[in-house]
Amino acid sequence: MDNLWAPWRMKYIENILTDRKGKCIFCAKPEENNDKANMIIKRGEKCFVIMNLYPYNNGHLMIAPYAHVPNLTSLDNETILEILKMLQKCEQVLGSSFHPDGFNVGVNIGRAAGAGIDQHIHFHVVPRWNGDTNFMPVLDNTKVIVQSLEDTYNTLKPLFEKQTKPLGQLEGNK
Repeated sequence: MDNLWAPWRMKYIENILTDRKGKCIFCAKPEENNDKANMIIKRGEKCFVIMNLYPYNNGHLMIAPYAHVPNLTSLDNETILEILKMLQKCEQVLGSSFHPDGFNVGVNIGRAAGAGIDQHIHFHVVPRWNGDTNFMPVLDNTKVIVQSLEDTYNTLKPLFEKQTKPLGQLEGNK
């Protein structure tokens, strides 16, 4: 078995697990009410969408409940439903703006499963394009992100405010 190392991810784990006051970022950032600075792109009643500051790809979003819980079994049905609706909205917005060929959607529950912030469950939505894997991360420890976080935020934010179409009518679903 070959190991593929991603040492640049340690910066993410060390620097953003908590805010400067030692509070979970998924709790602290929504309380600050400074959505643009914190890259919070959409708020719901039970959860919110925030951009990943260390994205795997352009448009890498995360959906987190406001409740500070470590796993799915700790969430009530209303929160789970809203998270899934936000996931649907993320698919719609990213699909219509970035035209990816697919998405990785996932949740890491527990540190052993790869959760960098294991006490506050959150879902990753990563747009993917055919051929988006290249040699840069492997050979040069470099990931090419072709758009700034601020530009991505400014592109996506107004789209999140539009009414969601039914899933069968989304671009790409033919």
